[in-house]
Amino acid sequence: MKLPIVAYGDPILRKKTAEIDEDYPNLKELIDNMFETMYSARGVGLAAPQVGLPIRLFVIDASPFAEDDEDGAGDPSLMDFKKVLINPIIIEETGDKWGFNEGCLSIPDITEEVQRPANIIINYLDEDFEEHEVALSGLAARIVQHEYDHIEGKLFIDKLGPVKKAMLKSKLDAISKGNVRVSYKMRFPFEKKGR
Repeated sequence: MKLPIVAYGDPILRKKTAEIDEDYPNLKELIDNMFETMYSARGVGLAAPQVGLPIRLFVIDASPFAEDDEDGAGDPSLMDFKKVLINPIIIEETGDKWGFNEGCLSIPDITEEVQRPANIIINYLDEDFEEHEVALSGLAARIVQHEYDHIEGKLFIDKLGPVKKAMLKSKLDAISKGNVRVSYKMRFPFEKKGR
């Protein structure tokens, strides 16, 4: 089932989330719904707060970045990079920061270059509550960092400078009011009813 994606401006996107355990209700169904929602919105990651849940869970599938784009810049190592991360903790971020144009399903039609460290080590539980600790670099690290920010109550626009943020203010206000066209179901915090 496709879930509505929460738009910029909703307070849930600014909450630090809570850990869950194996008894979390309907967890498998939630994970399946999050993947379906992410795929239908053409995303590569989706965090629980983006579907209105203040829990430490996100799903990713980076396979769209495995194929070459017009610059021939695809990363074949991402072909099978599909994961469920429950209660993740970034243990270490290292390497030079590098820029990449990021977007977010909760902030449609806005992409900006964001600087992030090149490498991370992350500890997490998978959907079977088995523990993993992995080192990631490049786009894999970036996608995980972006989704990890969501469960910490942060958004990619928080990493922009004050001038860039000021330039985006009217667009962000429009998104929060529902004045944006998207091809997927969204929930807007300040949408006027009866339009």
